[in-house]
Parts: sequence; C-alpha cells; structure tokens
Amino acid sequence: MKKIIIIGGGISGLATAWLLRSKALAAGKELEITLLEKEERPGGKIRSIKAEGYTCEWGPNGFLDSKPQTLDLCRKLGVEDNLHRSNDNARKRFIFSGGELHQLPDGAPAFLKSRLISWPGKLRLALEPTPFIAPPPAGVDETLAAFGRRRLGGEALDKLIAPMVSGIFAGDPETMSLVSCFPRIAELEREYGGLIRAMIMLAKKKKRDQAAGKVVSSAAGPGGVLTSFREGIQYLADAMAASLGDLVKPGIAVTSVEKGADLPYLVKCSDGSEYGADQVIIASPAFAAAEMLSAMDGEIAGTLRRIPYASMTVICFGYSRGQIGRSLDGFGYLIPKKEGLSTLGTLWDSSMFENRAPEGKVLLRSMMGGACFPDYVTLSDDEVVARVREDLQLTMGIDAAPEFVRIFRHPQAIPQYTVGHNDRLQALEQALKAYPGLILTGNSYRGIGLNDCVAAAERAADEALACVLD
Repeated sequence: MKKIIIIGGGISGLATAWLLRSKALAAGKELEITLLEKEERPGGKIRSIKAEGYTCEWGPNGFLDSKPQTLDLCRKLGVEDNLHRSNDNARKRFIFSGGELHQLPDGAPAFLKSRLISWPGKLRLALEPTPFIAPPPAGVDETLAAFGRRRLGGEALDKLIAPMVSGIFAGDPETMSLVSCFPRIAELEREYGGLIRAMIMLAKKKKRDQAAGKVVSSAAGPGGVLTSFREGIQYLADAMAASLGDLVKPGIAVTSVEKGADLPYLVKCSDGSEYGADQVIIASPAFAAAEMLSAMDGEIAGTLRRIPYASMTVICFGYSRGQIGRSLDGFGYLIPKKEGLSTLGTLWDSSMFENRAPEGKVLLRSMMGGACFPDYVTLSDDEVVARVREDLQLTMGIDAAPEFVRIFRHPQAIPQYTVGHNDRLQALEQALKAYPGLILTGNSYRGIGLNDCVAAAERAADEALACVLD
C-alpha cells in the first residue's frame, strides 16, 4: 500500500487529503494517507471566533459561488444544505476618497454621476480603448501599477486599482505582477486590445450565450455571491477534518523532508517521530516549505524563500446599531493609500451575514497592515484600537467606543505575487522533476482565494493519484 504524507492542515491540506482519498476509492486504490498539522486545531487561517454573540472570522470570510471548486467540494462532503449566501447588501461596495464614501458605480450612467473620479480622470479612462495605447513589450512582467497608468491613468490607479489590490492581496501595486495576480485581465488586453472593448464584446457574447442557455463570466473576471456557513467558514474545515478522522494528526510539526532509505522520502518531526513516504504533498506556506526542504534541495528552498508575504492585522469592532448614524447597506469600503489613513478598509460583516452579530448589534471588521505597512502588525493593542477608531470616525462618523473588540495578528498572512512570480513557479516546476511524488500546493503559487486553494488541492490529488496508477 502506497504511503502518502500531506503536510499542513489548512484548507489546502484538508481538501487535498479528502479529495485524494475520495479519488483513490473511486479508482479502487487503497492508500495510506496521513495529514500532519503542527497546530492542535486543523483549519489554518480558516477560523470562526464566537464570543458574546458575535462571529468573527480570523481569516477569510467565505468564497464566491461563481466558481465550481468549493461548491463541488461542499456537495461531495454533504454540507451543501448548510451553505449561507450573503444578502444583496454585499453587492454594494464603496471607496473612501476626499472625505466621503463613494459607491462603486455599476454601469456607465452611474460612473458618469459618481464623484469618485474627477472629470479629467474620467476623460483619461474614456481614452482606454484607443489603439494608440501600446501593449507592454513582449516578455515583460508588468506591474499592476504600470498597467494601471498605461491603460487607465494615474487617478484610476490610485482610487480603483490600488485599493482593490490591497483588499485582495494586501499588496503594493508597484511590485505586484499583473499576469500572476490577474491573468484574466492580461488575457483580455491581448485578445481584445483593451478592457472597455473586451467588456463590450463579452457583453454581446453573454447575451448570445444566455439566449442559448449558457452563462459566461464578466469582463473583469468571475462575479458571484459571497458564500459561507451560518456557523462561519470554519464549518467547512471542521467538516473535512471530522470526515478524515484519524488520518489527521494534529500537534505534529514537520522539521524536514529528506530522501529516505526504504521509501523515497523521510519526513522528520519536532517530537522525534519519523514517517516514511512514497509521496509527500506540502500544503504549508512557501516559507515553511522552504525550511522543510532546505536540507534536501537548497535550490528549491531558495526559490520558495523568494515568494514574499504581507502581514495583516484584522480588527473586529461590535456596536449597538444606534451608535452608527449612517446606512450600512453594503459590503464595506476600501481606502486608497493616498488618503493617509491607518486601515486598508472595513467590511460590514453583519450587513452581509445578518447572524454575525446579536440582534440590534453591528459587527465591523477592519484590516490594517499589508505590504505597504509591514510594521503595523507590531503595534500594541491600544494603538491598533486608537487608529481604527480614528479611521472609523473619519470614514463613517462613528464617535462611540466599541462595546466588543477582537484583534487577530497575522505576521505572514498573504503571499505576494510580485514581478517574477511566474519565473519562480517555472523554476520550481523544473526542479521538482528530480523528485517524483514531491508536490507543492496551497495559496503560495496560483491563487490566494479559498476557491483557488480547493482547485490547487484537486490538481495535487490528481497528480498524486496519477503517480500511484502509473
């Protein structure tokens, strides 16, 4: 019986183990699968904290239902009936600029009326379809900032692209790679010669396909409804861990992966235990995988260390609804860096999912730090609370002190797909050819969202099973 060790019990490791077991059973193959997780509780950053009637997400708060990966996993796992989709408030998103919150326009008429972008900025955006905007030189890994200035202008970069990048990646658009972060946008420019032209052509195609009973994604990428569970997103991780049962070994930290004697690989752990394996799937962050592999292959470890991470502090504030004077019909807002505030933005969690706060209460979740402000993760609790309160007063007019506070610090929170990321992935792919059965998966490589992690887990499971079937 082939022995497969999976390292890392976050959503990527759990999904890889669950899918691999399911696929092996369907193929009539019996595998000895062991998942090693250093923490006592599987789930990684998937964690829902319940306190005083509030439900606070320690990390991600859900996934979009427009992609099939996580929904399919929920169906197979038998938890689809427990899914909880956000309400229509989540469709309204805001940007704080010039002292006020601006709702992101959802069409040309709303865009023209919006005060978010000045008239000179709107005119610059209107020039986006012009054929005189040259594409980047062939082979150049363009930054998101360079793309934004080239196609949309500096104001759109500052007020639209940069906040989006900080909201998704906690990243700096001056260093992030367009093709690695948003490959669909790079593809649309190559195919249609511009984003506005692509939107027009895809809108026409969408009408044709809808008439034929088909569905296509929007020009900017997939949309969808933010989806979680009534108990919080941790419900998904808990369900997988429970289904896997004794396959999951919590509280065991892996120190190294080395070449084995009797079996191809030997996994050594901090408690002195060792596991021989025919295959090893590492679902840990790139920096952790680098330490595990450093003794066996310095080249792979060095490449993994060149994938940087951004820190993040998540701050949950609870209020009585009467303490907030403005409407909370929306997803929340992002804040451009040039506004000079401490937070990256604030999500109105209890507006999206009404059960996140007690009756008559409100839960706000603010983000602080990211690639542009790496030192913020070291601020004291008092300083964090003071800065968030100051920002909420400026953005939402909230003067009252919160009645509920929770602060979650993530020193290495989100991988950064900076310029050269695709080259690093190609280098890893080439180097791993020397180690059949050694597989890297997780959000360090080809997508940071929950859907991306599940899709990567599916690929890892398929690759592992293919080695068994050969």
